[in-house]
Amino acid sequence: MDETCCAPLDGKVVREVERRDSDVELAVLSKALGHPARVRILRFVIAQESCICGDIVEHLPLAQSTVSQHLKMLKQAGLIRGTIDGPRVCYCVEPKALQRFRQLVSGL
Repeated sequence: MDETCCAPLDGKVVREVERRDSDVELAVLSKALGHPARVRILRFVIAQESCICGDIVEHLPLAQSTVSQHLKMLKQAGLIRGTIDGPRVCYCVEPKALQRFRQLVSGL
């Protein structure tokens, strides 16, 4: 391992980066999008331009219970909304959360 790569700079102590609320927010949103199936679900919901109910399962090679778990994580992170429509839940994207995620990533 090359020690010069990580050698201290002129003996200065490097301060620990402050933890900010935005860091926690970015971590929560990133975790929600940390699985390819959830990214695919979010892309699908965004493309619909309206709330969708059972259509998600038909477009993914996943079991309904697996899709439900992924939807739950996306909903908990605030990236999608779910409204009850009889025995079904209809999902749509939460535009403000998506915009916030873009803002947080661009601030890295």
